[in-house]
Amino acid sequence: MDQATIHQRRWSILGVLVVSLLVVVLDNTVLNVALRTIQDDLSATQSELEWAINSYTLVFAGLLFTFGLLGDRFGRRRMLMFGLLLFGIASAVSAYASSPEQLIAARAFMGIGAAAVMPATLAIITQVFEPEERGRAIGIWVASVGISIVLGPVLGGALLERFWWGSVFLINVPVVVIGLALIAWLVPESRNPSPGRLDPGGVLLSIVGLTLLVYGIIEGGERATVTDPLVWGSVAGGLAVLVLFVWYERRSTHPALDIGLFRNPVFSASVTTIGLVFFAMLGTFFFMTFYLQIVRGYSPLEAGLMFLPFAIAQTVFSTLSETMVRRFGIRAVTATGLSLVALSLVAMGFIDETTPLWFLLAAFFIQGAGIANVMPPATTAVMAAVPREKAGVGSAVNNTMRQVGGALGVAVLGAVLSARYRTGVEDAVSVLPEDIRHAAGESIGTTMQAAERAGVVAQVRGPAFDAFIGGVHWVAFLGAAVAALSVVVVAVFLPGRSASRAPSVPAGAPETPEPETART
Repeated sequence: MDQATIHQRRWSILGVLVVSLLVVVLDNTVLNVALRTIQDDLSATQSELEWAINSYTLVFAGLLFTFGLLGDRFGRRRMLMFGLLLFGIASAVSAYASSPEQLIAARAFMGIGAAAVMPATLAIITQVFEPEERGRAIGIWVASVGISIVLGPVLGGALLERFWWGSVFLINVPVVVIGLALIAWLVPESRNPSPGRLDPGGVLLSIVGLTLLVYGIIEGGERATVTDPLVWGSVAGGLAVLVLFVWYERRSTHPALDIGLFRNPVFSASVTTIGLVFFAMLGTFFFMTFYLQIVRGYSPLEAGLMFLPFAIAQTVFSTLSETMVRRFGIRAVTATGLSLVALSLVAMGFIDETTPLWFLLAAFFIQGAGIANVMPPATTAVMAAVPREKAGVGSAVNNTMRQVGGALGVAVLGAVLSARYRTGVEDAVSVLPEDIRHAAGESIGTTMQAAERAGVVAQVRGPAFDAFIGGVHWVAFLGAAVAALSVVVVAVFLPGRSASRAPSVPAGAPETPEPETART
């Protein structure tokens, strides 16, 4: 496929990439509205539910480095098609899981496929679009991420109205088939003409470190203590392995993650901001699902529809972000977006059982508008800070921070919520049989299940709801603090209006030739 044809088809290619991205990102949130149903059907604990989410996210994040390199070496379209195929097969397996353990394992295989898909989509955009159009294309790419995040609960809720929970995974299969056909037809192959060697040691260290860290955080929330050796040992071990990972990568001649990229302050601030904003957003989505379905009594579909204002704001403001950056500068636009995210989280810190519907919709809209003014400029800055032929690696770093931030958001904020809830509901569950009190106090879902079986719903409902909402307030304010911290990072390290564009390569990096584009 020659360059003229690629240029002519560039917007169609972007559409195909958005379809591919849709199915992968959608799966980050489609599971959320099904959590209560899965908890009932598979008798899953709160910890197992969190691992059903995080097994996907952690494998996804841990393998992004490798698949970014593989795409640069062997072809980005090839990796994209491989990832979609594996993702579709694992989705079908997830749909028929008969235990929490099977679901967690199948979700991990879905993460492998997703890790091959996501860096390829952003890297291909970098190859297909010239710098003057790249910001707009990335804005559309980011908008599709936001739409997918919200479409997940809506689609999941609609499916659960008529089908069993496995349908939220089976819906991926036809999307994968369509995506594979369109990729084979439209998307050109591209690769780095001088690829680096693979780094299995670095990949292994990153997976082990992240898994230990998040496992310790989840266990701390479930056990409501940080003094348990399993909790602090896992956290300390995870941090130690991640430090070793950084040390190893700095000395490797072929690192999965080029630590030298972080010497560029724009790059460092951008990826940090991406991680922090996903920490706050996905952690918020996790607890708001339970609030909407259990406390407010909404059906899965109704709960999913509540997130539509977020998607609308993402769609509108993501496509406008490039214009805003050109006018006001990346620092002002990103700081404003983060401030809106913090404001939305503060608003969620005041919700209760009777909060007006308009208040919740407004909070979700503000959060979507805020993130829409953070992600496109931050993502563009990350991709502009790496040489073009290493677009796969740049995309991998960008998306790794998204996934790690999201995983830690679910783990940390979920742990805070679980710990606060267990403390607040302790007296209420005392009316339950002694042998189920500990398990019943783990989450509001398990509490209400146990109360229904014991016939004491009226006695437990009020205290349980109060304890849960109190935990939600803590989590919302913690998320707001993280967003506020991001504002500080942006204000210090991102350029102002006079330098709204990030440098095309890291300071001091040599100019590199355009990447080779293979004929298809």
